[in-house]
Amino acid sequence: MNRYAVIMAGGGGTRFWPLSRQTTPKQVLNISGNDVMINETIKRYDGIIPFEHSFIVTNQVQEKLIKDVLLEYVPHDNILVEPAARNTAPCIIYAALVLMKKYGDGVMCVFPSDHYITDGQGFTNILEKAAVLAEQTDKLITIGIKPTFPSTGYGYINFNKYKPYGEDVFEVLEFVEKPNFDKAKQYIASGNYLWNSGMFVWKVSVIIENFKRFLPRIYDRIREFTEFIGTDKEKEVLEQIYPTLQNISIDFGIMERSNEVLVIPGDFGWNDVGSWDALGAIFPPDENGNIVRADYVGVDTKNCIVYGSGRLIATVGLENMIIVNTDDALLVCPKDKAQDVKKIVDRLKEEKRTEYL
Repeated sequence: MNRYAVIMAGGGGTRFWPLSRQTTPKQVLNISGNDVMINETIKRYDGIIPFEHSFIVTNQVQEKLIKDVLLEYVPHDNILVEPAARNTAPCIIYAALVLMKKYGDGVMCVFPSDHYITDGQGFTNILEKAAVLAEQTDKLITIGIKPTFPSTGYGYINFNKYKPYGEDVFEVLEFVEKPNFDKAKQYIASGNYLWNSGMFVWKVSVIIENFKRFLPRIYDRIREFTEFIGTDKEKEVLEQIYPTLQNISIDFGIMERSNEVLVIPGDFGWNDVGSWDALGAIFPPDENGNIVRADYVGVDTKNCIVYGSGRLIATVGLENMIIVNTDDALLVCPKDKAQDVKKIVDRLKEEKRTEYL
């Protein structure tokens, strides 16, 4: 059975503002110093999924950006453009219907475009295991991450330790939204919870059937588009239908409702690099605990993140702070408020200061 990768690459990385914008989203930035994040995502499954079987779902604003940086092995025809932002469920059924129409059934592996993984071999081992399991069953499979601290920035997966499908494959009991700190500590202590990575593996036919069952309004509406796939009317019909689809995540729309979900735990140095305080997963701190990617001079400064270009950044007497400088914006906030950077983006939207978005 053929395998396909579907990479969700339409987000704006709002918690990574001011570096990540709609015109320069996180997935096209070279944060690690190796390659832009979307290409690192693609390279990661080398040997498991052919590069030419990579499909990118993005938006109209970011389509050209993706084309400009994308690995040459990925055909530009495999870039699927959403006419409107409708969250992850419509994104996934859009890609699934295109795959089914063009290639028939196969194993569909869904990845966010902007995660960071240190143990590539560990990741491919888990992905291969998930792909084989998807071929052999009609289950919805997700990859969970073994938690290393009580994070309040990740969703969690509660799993049953009974192993009817072999070693390290568990039935999912429930998906849990981002908890408070005390609840997160309880999850870690129980040993029955994993972080929700947002990576999924299933047969194309299986996810389509699950849309019919759990999200029939989305399925019934978008299936009108399928007969136009590959025709000169494809874009026109999609632009008519897509903005009318329900705005809902795949987690809430299907994964939380289905009792046919399996999880495979992964421990391969995963980080979603969702906010500035996550840079510690990529860069080692200096002798003062600071992570510095800038022209920088500091005095009595500890455990800070300093990122910028174009001018010297100097600090005195700071601790546990984030300082990010770009050509047109400066961000300063405590590290424990890193998740709230998104609120700045929301405020800029309210004030219609679109030049900073």
